[in-house]
Amino acid sequence: MSFELYNTQTKKKEKFKSRNRGKVNMYTCGPTVYDYAHIGNFRSNLTADILRRWLAYLGYEVTQIKNITDVGHLVSDADTGEDKIEAAAKKKKVDPFEISLFYTKKFFEDEQKLNILPAHKFPRATKHIKQMIKAVKTLLKKGLAYEKRGNVFYEIAKFPGYGKLSGNTLEKLKQEARVQKHPDKKNPFDFALWKKSEPGHIMKWDSPWSEGYPGWHIECSVMSMEYLGDTLDIHTGGEDNIFPHHENEIAQSEGITGKPFCTFWVHTSWLLVDNAKMSKSKSNFYTLRDLEKMGYSPLAFRMLVLQSHYKKHLNFTKGAITATQVGLQKIYDFIETLLLDKGYEKGGAPPREIDKLIREYKEKFETAMNNDLNTPQAVASLFEFIRKINSLAPLRKKEAKPIYDFLIQLDQVLGLNLDKIGKQKPAIPVKIKSLIQKREEARQKKDFKKADELRIKIEKLGYQLKDSKKETVVKKK
Repeated sequence: MSFELYNTQTKKKEKFKSRNRGKVNMYTCGPTVYDYAHIGNFRSNLTADILRRWLAYLGYEVTQIKNITDVGHLVSDADTGEDKIEAAAKKKKVDPFEISLFYTKKFFEDEQKLNILPAHKFPRATKHIKQMIKAVKTLLKKGLAYEKRGNVFYEIAKFPGYGKLSGNTLEKLKQEARVQKHPDKKNPFDFALWKKSEPGHIMKWDSPWSEGYPGWHIECSVMSMEYLGDTLDIHTGGEDNIFPHHENEIAQSEGITGKPFCTFWVHTSWLLVDNAKMSKSKSNFYTLRDLEKMGYSPLAFRMLVLQSHYKKHLNFTKGAITATQVGLQKIYDFIETLLLDKGYEKGGAPPREIDKLIREYKEKFETAMNNDLNTPQAVASLFEFIRKINSLAPLRKKEAKPIYDFLIQLDQVLGLNLDKIGKQKPAIPVKIKSLIQKREEARQKKDFKKADELRIKIEKLGYQLKDSKKETVVKKK
């Protein structure tokens, strides 16, 4: 079965095919680094990560670029208001460059906790100002842009294909939207390529038109083409980026090169919290750090994202992530059991039956993922496989190993760090070690009543025990 992926531009699933055989270039909209990224941002980034992992699983060599927006993103997401970085800097009374560096570092930390593969390059907008100025000059030369009083705007009426991604053609915009007129714009829907800086603005650069800073949209056009060429195989982002950001990227990029900008557009749907849009004013705004303070593992959030299709709204609730964390722990417990069962020499099922189950569920997993990254169905097949194997336990070494290897293979796509189970052993307090030793002595003397009492005491102190024929494994709850 071939891999089919929903394309936002064509509004249908299509058989995926890269432009260069065996290779995929992929651009992902990264963060605007003025605050901690919230869990809605990370849902979109996780979709891109899962897509990249699946393409690698299929044998593609993937090159991913993810930008860092550290200038130019105005608070209105249009052409009015303060730059988000500068607004945050004024609020905290620090330098805006310090703000962007701090939150860039925190973004990388959060991605690592979520086991998101690092992009091959994270270009920063502030490091590509010269390239942006060159791109704006090209658009002016081609008659697609105009300058007035130090500001440069893209004239969307000059680009016939405007609206092909979002459906927001110029005529439709005129009919449906009410936009305040801008004194320097020919049309209120034209967008900024370069903004003249206001008095007191800190982040600014010299240009042929004024001392100022780039518009938000031009940076992605410039940096994607700088590192991936004129035409992308895949561009990912959240559905809130479709318009105006990605629509404007198309107009700019195709205006500069005269070539198609992107073959596949992949957008992730909204993340809601308790069926409402996330908002600080509603006290339902969560960062990854908030989830950790509430006792949830970052990988539990990753699992929650996997259990919802990226094209559907994900409703985040505490009940949902609690249940997900329990389910994830069951997978980890199963892996630990497999590692213990590698020592068994008796019992188990015939190897042929194990091999048959692995082939069956490998096909189910791959069929689900090939169907537009149907991760809920893929995860369901994983749990079903584990239930089937549990019905055959205990396993011998020659049976446990292929099962373990199969799960590690699937985890190259899921990214749940299954290969680290059993390798990261936390330090056990001396008091707990002493109780475990006393319990083992009671077991040796066949004083099972005392052994059970000690087990209960250990569990009340926050630790779990798992006995095998070779050893007793202890872990924190």
